[in-house]
Order: sequence, then structure tokens, then C-alpha cells
Amino acid sequence: MTQELILGIDFGGTKVALGLSDRTGNLLATRRISTDADGGAEQVVTRALAAAHALLAEDGAGASPVAVGVVSPGIVLPDRILLAPNVPGWEKLRLRELVAADFPGVPIETGTDAKAAALAEWKWGALADTDPAMFLSLGTGIAAAVLVGGHVLPGANGAAGEIGYNLLAPQDTEGFTSGAAPLEEAVGGRGLGGRASKMLGRPVTAGELFRLARDNAQAKELVTSALDELSMHVANLAIAIDPQRIAVGGGLVRSADIILPALRERLACAVPFPPELVSAKFDQDAALRGAIALALGG
Repeated sequence: MTQELILGIDFGGTKVALGLSDRTGNLLATRRISTDADGGAEQVVTRALAAAHALLAEDGAGASPVAVGVVSPGIVLPDRILLAPNVPGWEKLRLRELVAADFPGVPIETGTDAKAAALAEWKWGALADTDPAMFLSLGTGIAAAVLVGGHVLPGANGAAGEIGYNLLAPQDTEGFTSGAAPLEEAVGGRGLGGRASKMLGRPVTAGELFRLARDNAQAKELVTSALDELSMHVANLAIAIDPQRIAVGGGLVRSADIILPALRERLACAVPFPPELVSAKFDQDAALRGAIALALGG
């Protein structure tokens, strides 16, 4: 009998991750392509769907998926994406419709990447058997997701945990209305890379910045300042939610040896009941596995 396959697609700020799993969530094959954000939204989706069909042809024996899960930064609605990432035209996408057109008759589930990642960590990873639980996504963007009783807290508008819009100071009176995402710009991968590039006079990624911080005084100062800011917001969130455990994932967790100790220290000093802080089990593909979790019914 042909194996039933689940297709997951994770649209990220710099890459699109695709994966095939069985009905238990066991990941069987993956593929990654560049987002190429400057090229606009439509080409990202077109190339991702082509890559999905290639993945099915090469690793799925040409079978059609029995369900598809799709995740993206922002709040994915039927006719648009709110709080969309910095990809031109992304906010106008009818993402579910575009995917459904390529997979007619196949159930399609869509959702926010960080929330889906939290669900995957609760079902199969570092947040299993914890309540409440929190997932902190540190990458191109910054976001959190809270699970209560194994259910992701959506918020009234689907925007619970969008901490990238947190204000940094009382003087930040406008924040979102001015087009800013203050915390994300301060500590997210794109913002850190931009400031590091300006400081060092050459292109520098956030990952390279953390590596340089081990020996370069300027890089260390920038990283220390960013972690001081981030850890304050994580501590405040922990005070508000009182989670049992926080799992940290996303691209920046490749520098977990620098990031996690700074967060643990602030939690230990500032939070009445400090939660356990761990690296996510799926530190680099939690959102992809979250897409699969959505396709499997949450």
C-alpha cells in the first residue's frame, strides 16, 4: 500500500523549507530554497510550489499528499496576510488559494510560523508535557507563542505573541502605527546584521556577528546590548505568563552558547518563578514541523 504523505511548507524571511512526513509526523525528506525577497511575493510562492512537486516526485514516488500545511510570518487570512514580512506584495497574498490551486481536493491548513512551531514542540519536542509552555522564535524576526493545555493562544486577532512590536522605551509612543517593529529591529537577525555591517564596513550576517563577538570588542558590545534588551522582554513575558518551560528556536539559536546563558541569567534574577529555559528540539525546522502538525489536525 502506498504511504500517505503530509506536505509541509514554511515560508520564512530568507528561505522556504519544505518537507514530507508520514501520518505520525516523522519527517521523511526535506528541501530548502531561497526566498529571494527582493523578487516579490508571487515568485516565492511559484518557486516553492515547483519545489514541492519536485520533492514529491523525487522522494514521494510521485504520490500526491493527503494533506498540506503552510506557515508564514504574520497572520494568514483567506484574502491577505496581516503583519506581513518584508517581502514586497506578501500582505496581498491569498496563500491558501494559491496552494490549493496546485493541490486540488487536498485539505490545506495555514497558520503563523511561530505558533505552528510551538505546537510541534509541544507534540513532539522540548515542550512536551509542560503547561503553560512558551516557544520563543529568534531569527530574521522575533516572536513568541504560548500554549495552555496544549492549545496555542491565538489572541483576539491572531496576533498573540507578536513581541517584535514591543516598545523599547516610553518615548516609543507610536510603534506599529509608525511602521516600526521596535524589538524585532533591535534584536532580530536582519536588524543585527544591518547594524553589524554598518559598524564593520562590510556585509555581516547575524550569525557571523555572534561568532565575531567571541574575539571582536565591537561585535561583543553590540551582541551584549541586544541580549540585554531581548532578555528583559523575555523576563517580562515570563512574569506575565508564568510558563513551566520556554523553548528557544530559530536561526539565531545556532549561537545558543551565547544567547541562552544571557536569557537564563535574566530569568533567574527577575522572575519570581523562573521557568526552565531550553533549546527547542527542532531548533532549525520547528516551523516546518509545525506546518505538518497543522496538516495533521493540530
